[in-house]
Amino acid sequence: MIDTMVTSGETKWNVSHGLVLLLPHGFEGNGPEHSSARVERFLTLTDASDEPPTEDQSERDLILNCNFVVANCTTAAQYFHLLRRQMRRTFRKPLVVMSPKSMLKQKSVCSSIEEFDQGKRFQRVLADQNPELVADDKVRKVVFCSGRVYYDLETARAKRGMNDVAIVRVE
Repeated sequence: MIDTMVTSGETKWNVSHGLVLLLPHGFEGNGPEHSSARVERFLTLTDASDEPPTEDQSERDLILNCNFVVANCTTAAQYFHLLRRQMRRTFRKPLVVMSPKSMLKQKSVCSSIEEFDQGKRFQRVLADQNPELVADDKVRKVVFCSGRVYYDLETARAKRGMNDVAIVRVE
């Protein structure tokens, strides 16, 4: 069903839909192996361009030119804005959300009420929010990650007191 309808439904069947799949990302010991999604499989199935977006390309154009969207949210506000965007769009594209079960229990995933305010929206990339991070020109290393890995890296960075490593989240 995923290969037939989700990945190629629009081009093959001329059917556009806004299906949302909430898939548990596996390998964290919170369920049987058959309940785990493979993010790499979904990323290879999307027909998005391998070229980075240009400055003049809008987010709408990026989404219109692919067959579905894959996301891995790290905060409650990001998840809210992602689902809100899915419903408010003037066009339909399927959405695959990798949602590890362990993140349901983490307090650090919670968002402040201000993050749900008017004018806020889903952000594809979240910069490092650590107030103790050194100045930009003093950063020794930048680590890009997604999903639950961010919280593991943040915990390890805090434990080691490494304020010269920036962690950027790709949502």
